[in-house]
Amino acid sequence: MGALMADSPVALITGGGSGMGAAVARRLLDAGHRVTVTGRGEERLRAFSRGLGDPAELLTLAGDAADHEHVEAAVAATVREFGRLDTVVANAGFATHDSVVDGDPSGWRDMVLTNVLGPALLVRASIDRLKETRGRIVLIGSVAGHVHTPGNIYGATKWAVTGLAENTRRAVTEYGVGVTLVSPGRTETPFWDNYGSLPPGHLLTSDQIAESVVWAIRQPAGVDVNTLVVRPVGQPV
Repeated sequence: MGALMADSPVALITGGGSGMGAAVARRLLDAGHRVTVTGRGEERLRAFSRGLGDPAELLTLAGDAADHEHVEAAVAATVREFGRLDTVVANAGFATHDSVVDGDPSGWRDMVLTNVLGPALLVRASIDRLKETRGRIVLIGSVAGHVHTPGNIYGATKWAVTGLAENTRRAVTEYGVGVTLVSPGRTETPFWDNYGSLPPGHLLTSDQIAESVVWAIRQPAGVDVNTLVVRPVGQPV
């Protein structure tokens, strides 16, 4: 590994094999970062890496973002492979697209653990390394974590992420670690696969959200952008 490569920044992205996470990974690789991507689907991760030509700057790891041991192992593997850690992106998450009033509770536990516990575990597992580099934590929230929707359990998990972002910022800012919450509006991603169809109206693309994430990551030292709410034009709430 050359000197320039050894000094290049390193990011770890959960749920990065498709959608917004994959778009962020591609943009960071293009910007000269080294990147670890995790996800539950090993074949999806392999396909993602193959599609990029299996670059040496990309490490893919199968694992569960809501499993403490898996998350700790991903951080350790990243540091072992690349020597440092500058950014973590808590992107893993999904929605059951139902209501607390008449929905199916069978999927709620996994959704809550992935969407809420997952980001907290990533913060806990990575914070000591991020203190060393004065790095950044990025939490992918949602407009649903700022606007109430009747019966929306997914929205409640994202309200939790909104709170976690500020709670984390207050705990780590003294160490020079930045925290950014990125809350996308309606975006065309695999998020809608279980919904049955895309929602009506104009949707953002994963690449458009990735632009905002990478912009926050690449802010100058000492600048802490805390909350980005990114909606498509035409989304009223």
